[in-house]
Amino acid sequence: MYQNKSFTLKPAEADKKWYIIDATGLVVGRLATKVADVLRGKHLPTFTPNTDSGDYVVITNAEKVRFTGNKWDKKIYFRHTNHIGGLKERTAKVQMEKEPTSIVMMAVKGMLPKGSLGRKQLTKLKVFAGSEHSHEAQKPVELTL
Repeated sequence: MYQNKSFTLKPAEADKKWYIIDATGLVVGRLATKVADVLRGKHLPTFTPNTDSGDYVVITNAEKVRFTGNKWDKKIYFRHTNHIGGLKERTAKVQMEKEPTSIVMMAVKGMLPKGSLGRKQLTKLKVFAGSEHSHEAQKPVELTL
């Protein structure tokens, strides 16, 4: 009798690769969707939703990303100081001046699963404001979007 067995990838069997993306001139949301797919492993034929089987991604030139429309002035980033009434807000323009890497990090974080698996997958994302990065030893492969 024929049994149809589903394939499930074990975390130890996952072959993790390193990719590098130059974010110069890329739209934040479109960049984040592609990066989230690579971090989760959805670009692989062995994708298993409940395992961390994705690859590592290094993003350079995060300060050169762009938004469409009026998002530079109208998009607001919130944070909390953990004190009463400590909700702070910044526009995307101010956020880019103070922390350019956080714009890309927050966009990708919002597209990953919520919970411990998503937090683990987010640790495989390395974002740098300039063109220099500290992961040359991993020999990342250029990923074009």
